Amino acid sequence: MWKDFLSYAKQLLLLTQETQRNREDIKEARQEVKDTRQEITELRRDVKEIRQEFNQLVVIVNNLMYEAERNNDNERHEREKLALQLRNELLSEQLRLPPKGEG
Repeated sequence: MWKDFLSYAKQLLLLTQETQRNREDIKEARQEVKDTRQEITELRRDVKEIRQEFNQLVVIVNNLMYEAERNNDNERHEREKLALQLRNELLSEQLRLPPKGEG
């Protein structure tokens, strides 16, 4: 009988210790979950900021592309204008027309 009692007491002590370790593990796990949730919240905030910055960069790049196209158009028009001026000068020479203002 004492042997059974001691065995039960020993099991009770082991179960009590195991229960305490489980409670500590659960407490640690809850803290890890809390920390992980906080990290996720911070990462979401960071992603939101990065998206905003990316969208701003997209707008800047689009504006630069538009300006580059306008510059190309302006340069093309300027080249066409110079080509026409050169052609007019060559035609004037061929026809031997008096220069502007002498006429």
